Amino acid sequence: MTIDLRTDYLGLHLRSPLVASASPITGEVAMTRRLEDAGVGAIVMPSLFEEEILNEEIELNRSLEAGTEAFAEALDYFPEVEGFTDAGERYLRRLAAIRHQASVPVIASLNATSVGGWVEYARRLADAGADGLELNVYRLATDPGRDAAAMEAADLALIAAVRAAVTIPLAVKLSPYYTAMADFAARVVAQGADGLVLFNRFYQPDLDLEALEVVNRVELSRSWELRLPLRWIGVLRPQLGPGVGLAATSGIHSGTDALKALMVGADVAMMTSALLHEGPEHVRTVEAEMRAWMADHEYESVDQLRGSASQAAVADPGAYDRANYMRTLHSWSTPSELTPTAAS
Repeated sequence: MTIDLRTDYLGLHLRSPLVASASPITGEVAMTRRLEDAGVGAIVMPSLFEEEILNEEIELNRSLEAGTEAFAEALDYFPEVEGFTDAGERYLRRLAAIRHQASVPVIASLNATSVGGWVEYARRLADAGADGLELNVYRLATDPGRDAAAMEAADLALIAAVRAAVTIPLAVKLSPYYTAMADFAARVVAQGADGLVLFNRFYQPDLDLEALEVVNRVELSRSWELRLPLRWIGVLRPQLGPGVGLAATSGIHSGTDALKALMVGADVAMMTSALLHEGPEHVRTVEAEMRAWMADHEYESVDQLRGSASQAAVADPGAYDRANYMRTLHSWSTPSELTPTAAS
């Protein structure tokens, strides 16, 4: 049985719904061929952070100006800097090199702190040859003086500004913490986004009890983390319609995970942690699992599979909303070792 894994995402034609999402390996030119040979449909580069660029410029200026307020001769101590390659320039060169080598679409990722930064680098990434752009909206609402409406308005404004600046396909990677996700998702699309990536996985701080410091530790995802994207993609697919690209990310490690994402309505299943843990060649294993399941269940294509278990397609739509909460609680059964015996 012939299985057609081709899919469309953001208007891009992909040979497979398995996408290598932003991670250290997708920013390495040497990894491009391994990812392609393993069968990925597209590559999403790691995010370019505006803070990286600004911090390098600040440190350079601080070094060049050190001592000038005290010693006049310090003005001539350092040679004049004629050229400085900052994080932004290095990213653009890496993008151009990966794009030159890749035969699959390459999507750049951008995380900025100011509207000006978003727009400037969005243009530069497009000019460098990116096939698409993913806006990584990573913002914590910790300011008590800004309410949800103000935070959402700011995010919508930057999306609109970037859309006006570039013509390449545009996806927005969202967190799950917006107060009214369905409404906000629709407004993001109305501002010009071609698709949504659900969800941005926020890394939480930890405590070192010996050093008494807040520390950052990366925890790779697990398959159970896919449940949140599954719910919201299943809800949003019928609401947003087939023309909006939806990408599932977080928790996709196996063919089973990828199939679930497609069945609720995702166009692509993005993989990060599994590739970091198993290597790029793990894509072959995931694809083989998908093909075997689809053949056993007589699915001939991704198009046939996509959305077959969305909220609009299932027999019990309530399984996606509040009814799911009560049923899940009632599904718990006490382990036998905790169940009192008649003798006790």
